[in-house]
Amino acid sequence: MIEATWITFAFVMGLGARFIGLPPLVGYLGAGFALAGFGDYVGVGPRDSAVLDHIAHLGVLLLLFTVGLKLKLGNLVKREVIGGGVLHFALSSLIFLPAIVLSLDLPWLQALLLAMALSFSSTVLAAKVLEGKRELRAFHGRIAIGVLIIQDLIALIVMSLASGEVPSPWALLVFALPLLRPLLFRLLDASGHEELMVLLGLLLALVVGGYGFELLGLSSELGALAFGAMLAAHKRATELSNSLWSIKEVFLVGFFLQIGIGGLPDADALMFALVMTVLLPLKGLLFFFLFLMFRLRARSAFLTSVSLTNYSEFGLIMASVVLPQWMIPLAITVAVSFVLSAPLNRISHPLYDRLARRLIALERDTRHPDERQISLGDAQILVMGMGRTGRAAYDHLQEKGFRVTGMDSDPVAIELSQNAGRQVLFADGEDQMFWQRLDMPMIEAVVLSLNDAEAKIIATQKLRGRGFTGLIVSHAMYEDIAKRIQDAGADRTYLTMSEAGAGLAEHVCRDLNGKR
Repeated sequence: MIEATWITFAFVMGLGARFIGLPPLVGYLGAGFALAGFGDYVGVGPRDSAVLDHIAHLGVLLLLFTVGLKLKLGNLVKREVIGGGVLHFALSSLIFLPAIVLSLDLPWLQALLLAMALSFSSTVLAAKVLEGKRELRAFHGRIAIGVLIIQDLIALIVMSLASGEVPSPWALLVFALPLLRPLLFRLLDASGHEELMVLLGLLLALVVGGYGFELLGLSSELGALAFGAMLAAHKRATELSNSLWSIKEVFLVGFFLQIGIGGLPDADALMFALVMTVLLPLKGLLFFFLFLMFRLRARSAFLTSVSLTNYSEFGLIMASVVLPQWMIPLAITVAVSFVLSAPLNRISHPLYDRLARRLIALERDTRHPDERQISLGDAQILVMGMGRTGRAAYDHLQEKGFRVTGMDSDPVAIELSQNAGRQVLFADGEDQMFWQRLDMPMIEAVVLSLNDAEAKIIATQKLRGRGFTGLIVSHAMYEDIAKRIQDAGADRTYLTMSEAGAGLAEHVCRDLNGKR
């Protein structure tokens, strides 16, 4: 049973990567190369690789669909997104072109196509890393995803021109897709909360969006993203995304296995990967300075650039169409960039803290409108993170007569709370400069209801570091995380599930006592 071989290799290598402090996806890449080397001994052949390619493709479609569910199209129509994406594509292609020509002695047209393939960043890796850190809707996450979508559109245009294929005339129907939004909203409302909702997500991502766009001569990846984006404004978009989480993660393991299983490299392929790896930091530096040019602060420019400092699976797709002889060298290059980029993204916030003084000196004097200074005025209590827990805490404290202000880095969460009459501001608790510039003269207590455990630890450290002596209260899912938050300086940390159980028990006691 070939699935047993894939699962075994992926689990063992993923667990090994985790033990040495690397993300599991690095292990999955290694498992792919192991299968390429030992495939004959474990019964993996070309036919099996084709099946894995199909699974990987489904994983990519589901990932892009869930990214679309968290996307607002207004985030794309910004100069830092369009300008950053287009300028970086042009400049990075020009940077890679002479290096490729000199090192490989290729014809200029072939070298140019190869340089273009290397100019793109990985939508799959960046989206997965940002989603794992709960930063898809943070300011730098929105910029990164916007730039990646611009790059993917450019890649589609390049592939169409290079291959000589043009979309079907029926592709113009894509411009009428917004007319389907009311129907999609009704379908999501009618699908309930269980398996029917999961099937609806699969239908839209894989069939209507994926296969439907292919029939029109367009990219299936673009179709999955588009249908996700059309549902992004629905109140149950997050629930739909969560319901697809496990399926998407399993299929994405196939994507990372697929990169390695394509074949083992020869000496020339390894040399090509080495040269491109040496040039990879230039890609990140170019992104950083372009974002600074568009008035982003050093922190946002740095975090966005780190997310985009890798090579793209779209480069492999492009190579399969116009440069098939470069598939294995590009696969090695993409894999190596993932191995470097994934752990770098994991430490991006602490790394920025260490480099902050030098990077801030490079900022322009003007500020991006989304990154203004914040004053909390006469608020007594600050609630950081306005998800369900944060909103419940805010409302309860306000009912008790306290003056409360909320903060979040997710514009959707902010809009939801503001529409309900809450005082909520845009801020990122992991931003060093935010804590330095925050004015909170009347704050007596801070409630940390952020999604990410590391964000709670950083926020606690920043609060204590700036001399805040008031009450800091947090919640956590696990005891070890609760201990780390308290070690960072929190006064109280409550276990979410234990408190929920205690709350239910209290309601039962109250109701029973009322009947006596």
